[in-house]
Amino acid sequence: MTHSDQVLTVAQMRAAEQALIDGGETVTSLMERAGKGVADWVWRIAHGRSVTVLCGSGNNGGDGYVIARELSSRGAAVVVVAPLEPATEAAKAARETYRGTIDLAGNGGVLVDCLFGSGLTRPLSPELAALLSREAVRHSALVAVDMPSGIDSDTGLPLNDGLPVNDVTVALGAWKFAHWLMPGMAAMGHRRLVSIGVEPVEGAATLLGRPHISVPAIDAHKYTRGLVLVVGGAMPGATQLASEGALRAGAGCIRLAAQGLHPSATPDLVLKRGPLVELLSDDRTSAVLAGPGLGLDETARVKLGEVLAADRPTVLDADALTLLRPRHCEGRSAALVLTPHEGEMTRLGEAFGIEAGSRTERALQLAEAAQAVVVAKGPDTLIAAPGGKLTIAPPATSWLSVAGSGDVLSGIAASRLATGADAFTAACEAVWLHGEAARLAGPAFTASGLARYVSEAYAAAL
Repeated sequence: MTHSDQVLTVAQMRAAEQALIDGGETVTSLMERAGKGVADWVWRIAHGRSVTVLCGSGNNGGDGYVIARELSSRGAAVVVVAPLEPATEAAKAARETYRGTIDLAGNGGVLVDCLFGSGLTRPLSPELAALLSREAVRHSALVAVDMPSGIDSDTGLPLNDGLPVNDVTVALGAWKFAHWLMPGMAAMGHRRLVSIGVEPVEGAATLLGRPHISVPAIDAHKYTRGLVLVVGGAMPGATQLASEGALRAGAGCIRLAAQGLHPSATPDLVLKRGPLVELLSDDRTSAVLAGPGLGLDETARVKLGEVLAADRPTVLDADALTLLRPRHCEGRSAALVLTPHEGEMTRLGEAFGIEAGSRTERALQLAEAAQAVVVAKGPDTLIAAPGGKLTIAPPATSWLSVAGSGDVLSGIAASRLATGADAFTAACEAVWLHGEAARLAGPAFTASGLARYVSEAYAAAL
């Protein structure tokens, strides 16, 4: 992990800053570094336009005074709007170094929001909320420094209604959860990161990056590359979509345990009839996928029980998540990956007795309760593992909001698991490949169209 991919809570960020101070930095030196880094971005964004810096009373406001000073020194037309007097020593010192204009209103152009930073946990006062909204309307571009004022940094939840949407948010030191979690993520605009020297924090969440996937070994064959058994059910279309995703994500062979094939099924699928227990006992099976198209009847319940009792590396999605109960996970030692969307997360929370909490808290609790890697799907997909390990995926294209795309993801995850990756790595690789395939597919694709781009996404990770 590097400083550029870690995602910190407010408490972790404060501890990281304190570690820098203990090592010889000061609040003022960190403020200078942050303000100058943001000023570089604002200078480029403004591109000759005037700049208004909205400064609050804390150290985020102090950053604003440094930004204003730096931009003024470069010849930009800068106005500071300061509805609150500086309240910290560093902010007071930063204000003293700014010799430019302080006014009651901005001058158009670019608005830089330095009212409040990542530590805000209460709503903006009506007066400050109105000021922020009024200035946002009067300016042609809006840049938030560290965190848009009025958004909770740890949860991404807005603390006020009607907050403006930023064009750019410049994070300081490290990413915060709200930069990548809905609904706050929708107000960030483009995200940029300014380093202030923060070191990697042990146990921190990370941002999902491009995986490094290897080509098959020179002596590979279909079984050493991995065999996925996809368990079919009442709706063969969903099962086929999952199989299509699995076929293109690295495994050497995909078997379908079903009574028949969908009319449009690819000849690359190997249909296997017969008792599921016998198919699961084949030692060549590297991973099992159940859920897409499984159904919710008694036959489906029996199949799910047999799959989990076989204790093979397993991915569960869709109907299997609705049927899953804590007893199914007892006594298992093999890897288990769950891929719920928000509705399925709610049902799993009820089944596993998960306490209410933020989305990240619920994903981590479910991972612990089920002893599984949880891929909480959505525009802000989370990958959580037992022990508190957490990765957040940058947002993929919104064209993924199409029926069947989750089936394709589950197939990719099963394929990566079959190749020998551990559950967390397989889940992370699958989420990245899924998002990259969607990017390559362009707009208005179908789930089957998405599956066809998984091979190209795979190539991009080699």
